Amino acid sequence: DILAAQRGERRLPDKAVLLTFDDGRRSFYTRVLPLLKLFHYPAVANIVTSWIDSDPHVVDGGRTLTHDDFLTWEQVRELQASGLVEIGSHTHALHQGIRGNPQGNEEPAAVTLAFNGTNYESDAEYRTRVAADLAQSVALITEHTGRAPHVIAWPYGAYNAATRTIAAEHGLRLGLTLSDGVDRTSALAAMPRHLIEGNPGVDDLGYALLQPPAAPLVRAAQVDLDYVYDPDPAQQEANLGKLLDRIKALQITHVFLQAFADPDGDGGAQALYFPNSRLPMRADLFNRVAWQLKTRANVLVFAWLPLLSYSGAGIDPAWRVQQRPGEPPLDEHSEPRLSPFEPKAVAVIADVYRDLARHANFDGVLFHDDGRLNELEDASPAAMRAYRARFGNDFSFERLDHDAALKHDWAVFRSQALVGLSRELTDIVHEYRPAAKTARNLFASALLTPNAALDLAQDYSEFLGSYDYVALMAMPELEQSTHPERFYRKLADLARTHNGFPKTIFELQTVDWRTGERIPATRLQRDLRFLQSLGVRNLAYYPDDFIIGQPALDELRQGISVATYPRAQVR
Repeated sequence: DILAAQRGERRLPDKAVLLTFDDGRRSFYTRVLPLLKLFHYPAVANIVTSWIDSDPHVVDGGRTLTHDDFLTWEQVRELQASGLVEIGSHTHALHQGIRGNPQGNEEPAAVTLAFNGTNYESDAEYRTRVAADLAQSVALITEHTGRAPHVIAWPYGAYNAATRTIAAEHGLRLGLTLSDGVDRTSALAAMPRHLIEGNPGVDDLGYALLQPPAAPLVRAAQVDLDYVYDPDPAQQEANLGKLLDRIKALQITHVFLQAFADPDGDGGAQALYFPNSRLPMRADLFNRVAWQLKTRANVLVFAWLPLLSYSGAGIDPAWRVQQRPGEPPLDEHSEPRLSPFEPKAVAVIADVYRDLARHANFDGVLFHDDGRLNELEDASPAAMRAYRARFGNDFSFERLDHDAALKHDWAVFRSQALVGLSRELTDIVHEYRPAAKTARNLFASALLTPNAALDLAQDYSEFLGSYDYVALMAMPELEQSTHPERFYRKLADLARTHNGFPKTIFELQTVDWRTGERIPATRLQRDLRFLQSLGVRNLAYYPDDFIIGQPALDELRQGISVATYPRAQVR
């Protein structure tokens, strides 16, 4: 029916619902099928074909299931013969975790490059493995039912562009995920579903289906992976344990996790914490920490990466952002921003994001605050070519000084170039992590000063329309404000004017970088609560020094936790 509706051959009824059941449990035959017959409701049963013929070694409710807990092929044929049940694939043997990093974490087999103890499988080997599995699943279903399946339910809801392509090549045109949302016949390759849990009654089910989803709440810690890293593996695991204990105790929703190494503290990436083809790998650590945070601390993890700031062998210094003629060149020790107009630099950055998405399991990307250009930048050869292609061959900085309209258009052009680069990187990430969200750091001065487009090439309204979240750097000391409450109130008023509260994360600083002094946890708690009193929902802070426990856990928790009663811990 759905495929016919997609082809325009029929119309689905209003408020159409598709009932789907995964795993191929025998209870589908004993409990669900009689109800389908009673109400004459159609449904889809997605089976893991390897679990029918052998013990699956699946643990549920503390009990290891055997093949007696699952359908037999005879029962599958009876389901098909009923005329009410479509048999779909839940893969042959991808409903399991496989080793996804040197530390031994097991991650979803359908979207993870397998690590064999020495090397990761190649992209070609990965595609061959997935294709062989789906081919076997389709062949077995076809052999035992006489009908090839059209539907695949991805184990754990995990899929990517490659798996979708492979599934389509095997006739699996409908893909079922575990994402939230309403389905459309124009987008059947990755259909969202409402996951039914806890055996709800009619009232609870109706409420869940009919109520609009609550706006997501973000309470985040931005974490330096440099604090976890240690050349001693035992100490590194001890550092990770401290991080996990602290994040779990905070009861927050997100961690923005550094994916690059910045040992000299200039904000740029000299190395990365994941296998890649462009920069040195300091340690294969990001995926390990991200997976532990997701599974042990129950948070969503955003990979925090620079937009422009990369340096090292293979990256030509000539690709860097340059000051306008007549101005002193940027100091060689300054943040090593690459020009967004240099194609060779963009290729490096694109490869970094591609390798991150290939090798790590994460929920989103935070684009670092290095995505900025002031009114003296960028005067690199590539940038000048881009300006002249857009504004004419007579473009020059001298002409900018005497043409206010041109200066405005130039500022918009640079801001859009940075947004365009981030969108290109997002598309690359989505090839491997389709559900990944995006956030981008925005300086407070982008809201507070009229010349923000010239000073930063950042625009709040454009950010709101371009990213899932805007990580607003609500940092009074950074902006040299002597009245924090006045500073916060003005930011909140401006965000409210733009209807920006649902998508804006107010990120506070925990260190005064001018003096090196830590901001007292009592003040941080007070500021977090004050922002909430102004209507701010989404909050974050940086940095978190989990090694020494700063900011103090109890005060911080009472300001940022999503727990119902985030009281101080009993000592």
